[in-house]
Amino acid sequence: MKEKKISEEKTYTSHDIAHLISQAADSKKAENITILDMKKVAGFTDYFVICHGTSEVQVKAIADAIEEELLKHKIKYWHREGYENRKWILLDYIDVVCHVFNQSQRHYYNLEKLWADADVEKIES
Repeated sequence: MKEKKISEEKTYTSHDIAHLISQAADSKKAENITILDMKKVAGFTDYFVICHGTSEVQVKAIADAIEEELLKHKIKYWHREGYENRKWILLDYIDVVCHVFNQSQRHYYNLEKLWADADVEKIES
């Protein structure tokens, strides 16, 4: 498992980061929060965190909460896409990639089915 050295006080694993993301998403009432363990099925990241909101406003609020929470831990995204249209916001933390969808986009792209060989962890609120 890859680690990010944040300070002398705390080191975050990719698993820790995935759970920080899911907690932040849950704080904004994201629905169907799912963590896919990508380590055995893809070489480009350790985890996907997937969730959705019921409106564009909520999708933005979820993404904002994730970004703000991780910045509190001195973790900044490497890349961000989709923020303007708010239908699918991708926050790339390299070892963890977060997908915040609106409900119809999530259903259409169905990443859970596309990556069905990944181990799945459902986050209950």
